[in-house]
Amino acid sequence: MKKDDMTHQPLLGRRKFLAAAAGAAAGAAVPPITAAGERFRRSTLQVWSCGGLAEAFIPAHARYKGLTGVEAAYTGAFAAALGKSLLGGASTEVFAGRVLALSQKLRETGNMIYFRPLCFTRYVLVTPRGNPAGISDIHDLARPAVRVILAPEASPPGGEAVSGLLKRAGVFEGAMQNAVIKGSCVQRTMEDLVKGKGDVSVVELRLTRMPPFRGKAEVLPIPEEFFPPGPLTFTIGVMKDARDRKLADHYLDFILSDEGQGFFAAAGFIPARSVEGERLVEKLGVKDA
Repeated sequence: MKKDDMTHQPLLGRRKFLAAAAGAAAGAAVPPITAAGERFRRSTLQVWSCGGLAEAFIPAHARYKGLTGVEAAYTGAFAAALGKSLLGGASTEVFAGRVLALSQKLRETGNMIYFRPLCFTRYVLVTPRGNPAGISDIHDLARPAVRVILAPEASPPGGEAVSGLLKRAGVFEGAMQNAVIKGSCVQRTMEDLVKGKGDVSVVELRLTRMPPFRGKAEVLPIPEEFFPPGPLTFTIGVMKDARDRKLADHYLDFILSDEGQGFFAAAGFIPARSVEGERLVEKLGVKDA
């Protein structure tokens, strides 16, 4: 499978993508925008998400501001750190987190009013341009003389998720023996890979869509059967501290509309509102409590 086939969205640079998003057709399926005489009670909305979603949220927020005039005060950081903060008393109005159990916990503790499926990630093999080592599938990571780049110490769920995937595929020990770099940052993994410091790595597809790496690596699929189920899921929910519930609800409606979900597809995610996303919603049980 060629890298362009990993999603149906075109591969656009950040600037071109923002321009395309801003000029989206009026007929796109988006929630009704407030009438000229109707206003939300607030002109800003506080949105937290795990940092991996930033490439989708930044252009989505630019589009939302253009439609409504509302500024999203956005913070992207490690989901585990943000989740711990929210459970410990910190507050935000909307939270998009990774790992279904976190949103369920926030619901159980009363910190979140409701959540919805947002998108899913997928893992891929990446090689330098031209694939000089002739990598064809996940089992090649254990092949003698193949130089593997990994980030086993990356913050959760990065390193842990890839290690789990390699174990499911039965190549963990061989891949670790072949590892010429064992780092602690998934983005640094991509940097080293595109510089040719290794032959192959396992990353989330989203990393290959980031501006520094776009078009600079070959992308090969990994069978879904090897994916660790926990880190695949991203949800988005309205928090109890939402100061304008109408605004928070409207924002979620936009993010989960066809247009809003397009930003996540372009960033390398599987939108929840897609045939594949709906299948994963059912398979992984991504439902509110």
